[in-house]
Amino acid sequence: AIVAKAKEQSLLLTESEDFKMAAGKGISAKISGRSLLCGNEKYLMEQGVSIGEQVHSTMEKLRTEGKASILVAEKDTCLGVIALSDVLRPEAKDMVSRLTAMRTSTVLLTGDNRKTADYFAKQIGISEVRAELLPEEKVQNVEALREAGRKVCMIGDGINDAPVLAGADVGAAMGSGADAAIEAADVVFLHADLSSIPAAVQIARRARAIARQNIAFALGVKLLVMVLGLAGIASMWLAVFADSGVTMLCVLNSIRMLYTKDH
Repeated sequence: AIVAKAKEQSLLLTESEDFKMAAGKGISAKISGRSLLCGNEKYLMEQGVSIGEQVHSTMEKLRTEGKASILVAEKDTCLGVIALSDVLRPEAKDMVSRLTAMRTSTVLLTGDNRKTADYFAKQIGISEVRAELLPEEKVQNVEALREAGRKVCMIGDGINDAPVLAGADVGAAMGSGADAAIEAADVVFLHADLSSIPAAVQIARRARAIARQNIAFALGVKLLVMVLGLAGIASMWLAVFADSGVTMLCVLNSIRMLYTKDH
């Protein structure tokens, strides 16, 4: 987003040297002989950068507007603030409401600051928010949810989401996301449409129900035929039906999956 904005304003993009990245925090590099830092407030303070009151007030104002702040500094001096804002997908609120109606709770795990996270969570109806998380802290949160007896489906599309996608019971990545996230995920949604998520849950539950029906029906018929056989009532054709016939009926019952309607 920053590079796209720079190109839009016809700014000169210069190659960097000695590039270093602190995952979830920020980056450092040398550009035209100048040592520059770019990242969140905590990262810059760790590097000994002095952040003045004016910068703090600007960041606070941006947070109330649901915007994330990226600070730029040279050596120990903060040069300015870059504001970024996520665009709320129009289908996000409907996705959360549909998942809630399906007795599924939604938790927001994000590296954004608390105010920005709360701003977006409130708009789409998410009540449980865990903000200002590093990638490893997201993994810890998912592990805590699993230890509490909850089955976790993690949905993400960024590079930083790859570890937590791999650590969840089910990792789901959007097809438009980073290659690392897609590689780590168990499920990949080809379309970047959030309505696919509740639809997938609905299909999974229907598949489980049909599988249970098939198992119960197959075992029930076979048990009945065995009892009839021991009683000397069952014929060879009935035994064939209990084997091949029941298999065909289970296949036909499974075909109902093709006609699952997305509500």
